Amino acid sequence: MFKQNPLNLLFFFFALLLLSPVASAQPGLQSNEVKREWWHIERLKPFKVDPSYKKMSFISVKGNAFVDEKGKTIVFKGVSISDPDKLVKDGQWGKKHFEVIKSWGANIIRIPVHPIAWHQRGVEEYMRLLDQAVDWCSELGIYVIIDWHSIGNLDMEILAHDMHNTTKKETFNFWRTIAAHYKEAPAVAFYEIFNEPTLYDGQYGNTTWAEWKGLMEQIIDVIYAQNKKAVPLVAGFNWAYDLTPVRQNPIAREGIGYVVHPYPGKRPIPREPKWEQDFGFVADKYPVMATEIGFMKGGEDENLHDDGKYGPSIMNYFHKKGISWVVWVFDPVWVPQMIKNWEYEPTDQGKFFRDVMQGKFKYDK
Repeated sequence: MFKQNPLNLLFFFFALLLLSPVASAQPGLQSNEVKREWWHIERLKPFKVDPSYKKMSFISVKGNAFVDEKGKTIVFKGVSISDPDKLVKDGQWGKKHFEVIKSWGANIIRIPVHPIAWHQRGVEEYMRLLDQAVDWCSELGIYVIIDWHSIGNLDMEILAHDMHNTTKKETFNFWRTIAAHYKEAPAVAFYEIFNEPTLYDGQYGNTTWAEWKGLMEQIIDVIYAQNKKAVPLVAGFNWAYDLTPVRQNPIAREGIGYVVHPYPGKRPIPREPKWEQDFGFVADKYPVMATEIGFMKGGEDENLHDDGKYGPSIMNYFHKKGISWVVWVFDPVWVPQMIKNWEYEPTDQGKFFRDVMQGKFKYDK
């Protein structure tokens, strides 16, 4: 009989632990499914484009234009999808979604990555979704913007909503991961560093353009350390609308573009003179990408209200300035919607921008 000595009991249970075949396995797993401890986890391997696909050109910056490897200027026209995590949960994640967008005439797709989805799904699982998207876009010949879709003041880490919560450390590591993983994927041309910077009249704290500029330059340096072929995109304040500080104090890095989100409510009619003052002048010297535009009838957000003039006026203005653009959003729920349902029936703005992408819109002379 085993004596009830505390030291003997301790020795007995320790021996059982060492000899147990399930000691190194997770509960509920088969014995051959060994838990991947932190020292076993490999870094994500670089994404490899299927060699059977038609080769896409890497995009770069030349003067105030985005150009291909032959130096030809490309003006990008496309749409933003909803977060891949949402599309999976909606049962709508698949190649068909991207094929429909291609059929609408788009040459670029913006993929918004919300920090909350990045956290909940986990880095490896979320990267699998991005890999699928990049594979489909590489096959279809569509370029990609990966957008870290947060809103607020990253400098002070005061964000607009729980879905946007992130940190500077996480943002640096997000872009380090993206840049290393997609450095040989020409389809992933643009890295939109932070979706919509805003201080919201001090509700999200304070920071200066000089401080924001310094933070963006640090992130760009991390990106370039992994991938010098990437084109980082930098937004200004006021929910990515105000680029006026660029006139005196531009981002001190080569090869970047600037972001603007000029929704209808930002300026009253006539908008063009204010657009020129607020962001348009930047396009005379640097490439500009309007990564969100759009309109709708009705709804609670007055910033999106259609007045019947916004669509044609902003298309004519972008055409005159050579500004690339992406419409928000190719989804039947998020506003302003481009589609009414998952049969891809276009809304008013969906039909309008589809016509533009398909070359049916007549620009002013």
